[in-house]
Amino acid sequence: MHELSLAIEIGRLAEEKLGPSVARCVTVGVEVGTESGVEPSALELCLEAVLSHPPWVGAKPISRSRTMTVRTIEVRERVMARNDELAAQVRARLATHGITALNLMSSPGSGKTTLLERTLALLGEPLDMAVIAGDCQTQNDADRLAAHTARLVQAVVTGGACHLDALQVSAALDNLDLATIRLLIIENVGNLVCPAAWDLGEQARVVLFAVTEGEDKPLKYPKMFEKADWVVVTKTDLLPYVPFDSERAVRNCLQVNPGLQFMHLSAMTGDGLVAWFDFLRRSVRPLAPA
Repeated sequence: MHELSLAIEIGRLAEEKLGPSVARCVTVGVEVGTESGVEPSALELCLEAVLSHPPWVGAKPISRSRTMTVRTIEVRERVMARNDELAAQVRARLATHGITALNLMSSPGSGKTTLLERTLALLGEPLDMAVIAGDCQTQNDADRLAAHTARLVQAVVTGGACHLDALQVSAALDNLDLATIRLLIIENVGNLVCPAAWDLGEQARVVLFAVTEGEDKPLKYPKMFEKADWVVVTKTDLLPYVPFDSERAVRNCLQVNPGLQFMHLSAMTGDGLVAWFDFLRRSVRPLAPA
């Protein structure tokens, strides 16, 4: 239980601060942010268990005079407002250099990296393309992509966070030669929930939707599709082998966001890649005359 681990850590930190006077402590207060994923009532229960053992009260049960307060505080607005400020700065910085940025999002395993491998190999140089690759724990995707381009693929390892944010993108841009880039693709962390809420300074959002996922994904994770501009249905080579109704999937997407545009492709066989490549060509600024 996440709350139990947190309660144990709170107890440990309090013991370090209070020292021998810990047994005389009568109030323990904790503030929990609404985006922390912590259930306040569960944390309060776990704190009660932790504080009923030595060194807090000797070997006696927790005293009824001791109180525990777990208060929920609203931090989302402040955090998101700051992210939006940074995203606006990123957007302005990219615009100054004439760079088109696409935020590529999906659930894990939908084919983002494979599609980018094919794209870099065939269009990386013609479109002056750079990639920022986000991942929770490794830079495996960035290493895969780096094999297909001479440009730096900027890895962002979030350390377990389920999305990229504008600060991370801004820091990644510091390591790129923006004067030589026309197209920037940000490969977000594989997740259909968290990334939808975070503006990265992109010009458009592209959601990959694999045929192996089931047609109801837009209905189960509507915010991701509400915020998107394009949906790319991937792994179409597997359609003969999975019970996926493409027409129903498109209808579900349009039910959530009637303005969505669609592509269908297989990065493995190459079917549909022409439409994807054409979309990218149209998205970037033309080359300046020689």
